[in-house]
Amino acid sequence: MRAALLGLGLPVALILLFRVVPPPATPLMLIRLIQGYGWQRDWVPNTAIAPSLAAAVIASEDNLFCTQWFGFDFAALRDQMDAWSDGERPRGASTITMQTAKNLFLWPGRDPIRKLFEAWLTPQIALLWPRQRVLEVYLNSVEFGPGIYGAEAASRHFFSKPAARLSTREAALLAAVLPNPLEWSAGEPGPYVRRRAAIIERRVGTIRPLLGCAW
Repeated sequence: MRAALLGLGLPVALILLFRVVPPPATPLMLIRLIQGYGWQRDWVPNTAIAPSLAAAVIASEDNLFCTQWFGFDFAALRDQMDAWSDGERPRGASTITMQTAKNLFLWPGRDPIRKLFEAWLTPQIALLWPRQRVLEVYLNSVEFGPGIYGAEAASRHFFSKPAARLSTREAALLAAVLPNPLEWSAGEPGPYVRRRAAIIERRVGTIRPLLGCAW
């Protein structure tokens, strides 16, 4: 019983702590460090990150982030369940809040056990944090390149400037590499990444009414 209570209570305590204290590390950072990728990270507040990056990430990863309840995109989840029941391979319906839960507490991968923990942690973060805090933690923890975490480190590494001075194009390039940061580079983008960044820039204009929490 004590072990069960500890297992249930410790994540809640950490979520409450990380609402006000920057998380010192994530499991992926430690894994990458062991793999020899190094560690570049500089935590900065939301006010030191160009709003264009938050907008680009939402446009790329989770268009409905600012309007979601409990951190889930239920329509996308239903579509994935329908695809699975029809024998198709689900394409994923991960939201920024879900990715934040995974980044903070869990290991990379797609196994069902990890997904179950992610589904349990996500609504706790969504209920206990304002959306601006979810964005702040996500943008300071997500992997933008091999051993490069967070907006500030990525901006300085790829563009030799602080995250506050990112242009709209640079923000789109950073958002474009998120699905595969070990292979794609925002600093030396190939044709696919450039095309993807252009699509993200256009999408930001299209979904601007949904970006209220990003500004």
